[in-house]
Amino acid sequence: MKHAYVFPGQGSQFAGMGKEHYEGNAFAKKLFEQANEILKFRISDIMFNGTEDDLKQTNVTQPAVFLHSVIAYKGIEAAKPDMVAGHSLGEFSALVANGTLSFEDGLRLVSIRATAMQEACSLTPSTMAAVLGLADDKVEQICIQVQEETGEIVVPANYNCPGQLVISGSLKGIEIACEQMKAAGAKRALVLPVGGAFHSPLMEPAKKELKAAIEKITFHQPTAHVYQNVVAKAVYDREEIKQNLIDQLTGAVRWTQSVQAMIKDGASKFTEVGPGKVLQGLVLKIDKTMQVDGMN
Repeated sequence: MKHAYVFPGQGSQFAGMGKEHYEGNAFAKKLFEQANEILKFRISDIMFNGTEDDLKQTNVTQPAVFLHSVIAYKGIEAAKPDMVAGHSLGEFSALVANGTLSFEDGLRLVSIRATAMQEACSLTPSTMAAVLGLADDKVEQICIQVQEETGEIVVPANYNCPGQLVISGSLKGIEIACEQMKAAGAKRALVLPVGGAFHSPLMEPAKKELKAAIEKITFHQPTAHVYQNVVAKAVYDREEIKQNLIDQLTGAVRWTQSVQAMIKDGASKFTEVGPGKVLQGLVLKIDKTMQVDGMN
């Protein structure tokens, strides 16, 4: 039996997140204060006392989820993952868990990534939409069709579980695609309250900034394989890990395929580490025989 540790991404944040760790653990408090210094603002205050709207700002959300996840992981004394993975932003938490990135370098990269993504969002009005109850290949086909017919950008962005795929692109492209998805039999095609088109070509400007930052950071030899979003397979080579992190900004999060690959490679237990329980639910939708639990 292999034990996989998985880490959530943007969207799992909540008001008051991490406060119990801060108040109940001296080591956690030290990491929070270290994060406040690195980020040059008191993210702990926003996490503990901010509103949900405060936490929705990308430059706050991403470091907050990363910080909560890593602190929760470091509090698991018996944690010895056979494999790790993270959903989008969660991939950075996973790379701290398997020793590839230090906590400090991981946080710096997440902060740069968040700011760059927010800036890219402001360049072009764009969004994302959840498509429920339609086969992946049908969603892919409609995205291609809309792009060819209109010239608008629409791409599959998050393969969350069978029957749940998020698309990403320009406002007009997403609007047209949603209508076509419903006409093709989707149960729902719902525009999401996000700042822009994550995991699409519209994130290209952010990709350049992240690449420059990654090239300055030391990546250590992993202690366990990471199953990365864009390739949905085990990766151990540090240069490959770097490139996949960069490509992830404009590429799809292949979560369904990543979990399937982990199961094929022997995973039978998945522990979600960080705020929320989203990934536990997705794992069970991908394979209901899996054992899941969480540590938040």
